[in-house]
Amino acid sequence: MIHQYQNNGYNIVLDVNSGAVHLVDEVTYEVIALLEAGKTDREIISELAERYPAQDIREALEECGQLKEAGALFTEDIYEKSIIDYKARKTVVKALCLHIAHDCNLACRYCFAEEGEYHGRRALMSFEVGKKALDFLIANSGSRRNLEVDFFGGEPLMNWQVVKDLVQYGREQEKLYNKNFRFTVTTNGVLLNDEIMEFCNREMSNVVLSIDGRREVHDYMRPFRSGKGSYDLVLPKLKRFVEKRAKEASPDKTYYARGTFTHHNLDFSKDVLHLADEGFTQVSVEPVVADESEDYAIRKEDLPQIFAEYDALAAEMVRREKAGNGFTFFHFMIDLTGGPCVYKRLSGCGSGTEYLAVTPWGDLYPCHQFVGHEEYRMGTVDEGITRPDIVDQFKSCNVYTKEKCRNCFARFYCSGGCAANSYNFHGTIQDAYDIGCELQRKRVECAIMIKAALAEQSSEHDR
Repeated sequence: MIHQYQNNGYNIVLDVNSGAVHLVDEVTYEVIALLEAGKTDREIISELAERYPAQDIREALEECGQLKEAGALFTEDIYEKSIIDYKARKTVVKALCLHIAHDCNLACRYCFAEEGEYHGRRALMSFEVGKKALDFLIANSGSRRNLEVDFFGGEPLMNWQVVKDLVQYGREQEKLYNKNFRFTVTTNGVLLNDEIMEFCNREMSNVVLSIDGRREVHDYMRPFRSGKGSYDLVLPKLKRFVEKRAKEASPDKTYYARGTFTHHNLDFSKDVLHLADEGFTQVSVEPVVADESEDYAIRKEDLPQIFAEYDALAAEMVRREKAGNGFTFFHFMIDLTGGPCVYKRLSGCGSGTEYLAVTPWGDLYPCHQFVGHEEYRMGTVDEGITRPDIVDQFKSCNVYTKEKCRNCFARFYCSGGCAANSYNFHGTIQDAYDIGCELQRKRVECAIMIKAALAEQSSEHDR
């Protein structure tokens, strides 16, 4: 399977099954399209003869033949049978999302968690429940050493003492069970102070900092319950945290300035660049996922403008990288040399199998976005998983069981998309959120273009 497209002046050919990417000239671009359509060499030469010299066409055909022999063009899909092995293997739990606080000090308009309540009641996780969650993770992790725990909300810093106590407990258990905990926290920054910053820089492998971009955009979607904007309070704190993290934390500890764009700021590339200009070098600004009845929801008619924004952002990122002031954008991060293991590429994030969410009272769900949907309550930290049928349901969900994914060029990069989005829009995890698919395909194209442009620059420097 071949995917061809043009982006920011580049003719790009992706061999989907091998992952090989080729930057080609115009004649080769057209030759590959005709080969994909089943044309013979003679037919291709005849069809292109009026536009290109015959020698150029023959050279392009020869090059394509060499790439095919090398396994870099027109390759076969060898992965479908691998999914059978994945379904059969014993699953271990390697990550938990601890809902440390079903409460929040902001009233974000797009919050799927309903200001932290998750279709239920406000609550803070106790140390006892959190301790049982970590015990459950250790007991169900098999021989896996590296375990991940995300402190989530609501706003986790509203239950900060329990966060600290659980990290300490986890560090104690590491020594007893030969495990290594990688802790993460997601925060809106309102309660950040020096003590919390120092603790996070010491103990948290990753910190997600919620900020939507420009002041007017952030304040409209992320106000306090009083209606007052939060930008002026949180921006200085988030910037201070990033500065301290750069000085105090080890190089392997990351962060993200994580925002959401909506129908109200379709010019979101300005928000990404605003964050970069404010000193955030690791940025993620993601499209809101919401029903079309919401005034801020992304609609199909918004897609052309969003695509143009992604193209413009990709071009600017290449320019900045070449100028020495580059930054990373989460949705443009792509590994063309290997990437995730084959199971990840086929089945995604591991929700419902390797990754689970835990409510403040200890219920288990496939991920944080399923919390509150009782039909997906999998068990408790006391009883363990009492609904193995839900595990089997998620284990059977992959790019080959979804009709929309089977013939999509981006399937090995998005891994079938978000199960929760599929469920919310179609009532099943075996479908895909259509607008999300369109956006993902565009982001993959832009990500590949960035890699290609920078690789071309590197190649020119080596000559």
